[in-house]
Amino acid sequence: MRSAGAYDQELMRDLLQGSPEALERIIEKWERPLYAFIYRYTQNEFATRDIVQETFVRVFTKRKKYNFSYPFSSWVFTIAANLCKNRARWRKRHPETSLDGEEFNKEGFGRSLLEVLPTEDELPIEAMERDEDLGALKRAVAELPHDLRTAVLLHHYQELSYKEISEVVGCSVRGVETRLYRARKLLKLHLDESLGRDGNTQKKTAQPRAGAVRKTYSTATCSLSG
Repeated sequence: MRSAGAYDQELMRDLLQGSPEALERIIEKWERPLYAFIYRYTQNEFATRDIVQETFVRVFTKRKKYNFSYPFSSWVFTIAANLCKNRARWRKRHPETSLDGEEFNKEGFGRSLLEVLPTEDELPIEAMERDEDLGALKRAVAELPHDLRTAVLLHHYQELSYKEISEVVGCSVRGVETRLYRARKLLKLHLDESLGRDGNTQKKTAQPRAGAVRKTYSTATCSLSG
């Protein structure tokens, strides 16, 4: 049985040979993983759709530059990560008011209003608490530098190997371990600040939410300590 990596490279060979179905199969396989990674990076549905589409455009237009010595996963996530970084830089230089119902964060990305509306089964206060917990973690991730954020998302959510991640962020395997360690420390620092903690002193107003946010943080970062 051929491996997933071998299948990816087979598709790239077909694409280079002009197969009309190869790109369609690549999109079918990689659209969801790319969407998940890019959405977690940008935290915005509209930016995510644009970047996913542009990633596949780049796969096609740069197909002759693909190096078969490396996994396709590393190559396609490198393209996506660079597009995310470029988009964030552009947004910083061109701040503007959104016309599509977005709430922008400091990097120029935001959340669709659909993300913050309660579900049918939730009371408004429950929706607010849920959004507060998730929002604290999202803001902490958004505060990470590009290389740290990319490493965290690829390792924790996309389950790429350290070797694959090293090829995406452009460092050694040891460098990936260092980035994940630094990311874990920064995430803890940002989440502690969101709880209103100063050293060992915690503000009383933050106590009711502390347990929930810590649980969210622990779930999201447990795999980074290995």
